[in-house]
Amino acid sequence: MSARNAKPSPAGPRTVALVPAAGRGLRMGGHIPKQFLALGGRPILAQSLLVLQASPLIHEIILAVPESERQYCLDHIVATGEFSKVTKVVPGGAQRQDSVRHALAEMVLVHDAVRPFLTEDMIRRVVAAAVEHGAAIIALPMRDTVKYVGAGGVIERTVDRRPLWLAQTPQAFRRDWLEEGHHKAFLAGVQATDDAHLVELIGKPVVVVEGSGENIKVTRPEDLVIGEAILSSRTAARSAE
Repeated sequence: MSARNAKPSPAGPRTVALVPAAGRGLRMGGHIPKQFLALGGRPILAQSLLVLQASPLIHEIILAVPESERQYCLDHIVATGEFSKVTKVVPGGAQRQDSVRHALAEMVLVHDAVRPFLTEDMIRRVVAAAVEHGAAIIALPMRDTVKYVGAGGVIERTVDRRPLWLAQTPQAFRRDWLEEGHHKAFLAGVQATDDAHLVELIGKPVVVVEGSGENIKVTRPEDLVIGEAILSSRTAARSAE
């Protein structure tokens, strides 16, 4: 089900943004969790928070961070005064969904801390779709040719890419659906890589809202180079307006 052209509700429900930022970022190398690495002179996490802070649809922000980094986050991100909507900094769990479950609040928007290029338009469209349908995610249709590869690295078949989408964040959900999905997954020992999977587990529909190729997830060192280029491009575009 798709809601690519969903329009924002002029008076939507109170929405709390949950930002799981408890990952260790092992693929980045080094000893600093990737969400605290610098991008455009700020921690990647702060770049994500700037957009959420500015959105009139977001009423509150809850961060889930590693216990070992909680004080750093309070001192160097929250204490700057830029992010007045951040009301809680809670210890994150061992897995992504543990972090979200620990922080569940109201009508919920979940966004990866290391996707710093979300936009206000994405927030508006995904929240509007979730208000209408109960659950929605930002995603991209698969554009590359997809190969199913078997043993020995040999292609077995070409996969039809038309129904395939790449999930991104932000993702927005009715709170009761997300809580039910987390509860079922917890009891069953299921670990999911995104929250939409948990809502799918309870048989609820999740619609897709088409996103942007710029909405990258910073997971490898080369992504920082790409990220700096995106920031420079956006800065130049604003200057030209």
